[in-house]
Amino acid sequence: MYTVLLVDDEKRMLDLLELYLAPKGYHCVKCESGVAAIRYLENNKADLVLLDVMMPEMDGWETCKQIREFSNVPIIMVTARGETTDVVQGLKIGADDYITKPFDESELLARIEAVLRRSVGKQAKLEFNGLVWDEAQHKVQYAGHDIFLTPKEFAILGLFLKNPNRVFSREQLIVTLWGYNANTEERTVDSHVKNIREKLRQAGFPIDQFLQTVWGVGYKWGG
Repeated sequence: MYTVLLVDDEKRMLDLLELYLAPKGYHCVKCESGVAAIRYLENNKADLVLLDVMMPEMDGWETCKQIREFSNVPIIMVTARGETTDVVQGLKIGADDYITKPFDESELLARIEAVLRRSVGKQAKLEFNGLVWDEAQHKVQYAGHDIFLTPKEFAILGLFLKNPNRVFSREQLIVTLWGYNANTEERTVDSHVKNIREKLRQAGFPIDQFLQTVWGVGYKWGG
């Protein structure tokens, strides 16, 4: 049974989310603030976090950033806003996906299933020019130093490393990592790839030599 941490300052929304998820076999833990969610995750395991953005005192953005300081748990942001800037902001601070209110039960379940499906797979350890991608420990290292990636970024990098010189369209990446029924947009893929490039570049890895944009198509890992 998967444990889903529900974070929203409105008790009615927490109860509604539990009403959707519990009959599908999910164990729901409800927190009414970002502080309570962080406290829970510091002492307990969760398989996924559904995190509302608009909360008093500590909003979802700040909560996500603080969670990412110590945990790789997959995070789906729940927001009433749909602007591109908000989506990009969430992905840049470590969210794996987002869903915009109002949403229906089927869309919510599809997004949760896609994120969890990505987190389960064959364990592997790949090495490429000093870059180590370790699925068993969910770690990426270069020259002995850890590189912190979100779960979605980690999965994308692993897919490229497992399939060198294969060109992936944005649509293929969405289907592979989010699932056929996901309503993920292509700009979401672009944001994740941008984050991967920035993080590996900062670590000293010559990422621009290998993670290449195939204009009009998508991306590939060359070299």
